[in-house]
Amino acid sequence: MTDDNDTRRPEQDAARLGLVVVGEAAALQSGDEAAMDASEENIRDAVDELVDVPLTPRQEEVVERLAQAGGTLTAGLSGALAAQTGNSVDDVLEGAARSILWQERLAQQADAGHPDGGRADAGRSDAGHPDTRPEDHGDRDTA
Repeated sequence: MTDDNDTRRPEQDAARLGLVVVGEAAALQSGDEAAMDASEENIRDAVDELVDVPLTPRQEEVVERLAQAGGTLTAGLSGALAAQTGNSVDDVLEGAARSILWQERLAQQADAGHPDGGRADAGRSDAGHPDTRPEDHGDRDTA
């Protein structure tokens, strides 16, 4: 559970939950029973870390099922996007995780009044490189 002195920002908590959902999707896509068990444990740990008061058993179950449902949707959409773009599902899920981390980093820099206006790629020699930009989703048919 969180503590009264916790200084995490909501964006950090949202990023954690987003990564939990992507992890659930990856476990579902893998079909590996051990990965599924680890993902379920990760969901429980994240919920426990993020709540301020103990949840009732029913509330905990509802939150866990919401995360699992999010993972199921993410797995399905990732599979569809992978098929559409010719990429692997792993690449799509990795891109989703990278996007979550970039969004959190941008929010953190904006909150800190970063001199470059919160641009996470400012001053980087690889800025704009397709492998490092979260908005790169491969070739898209725009017709």
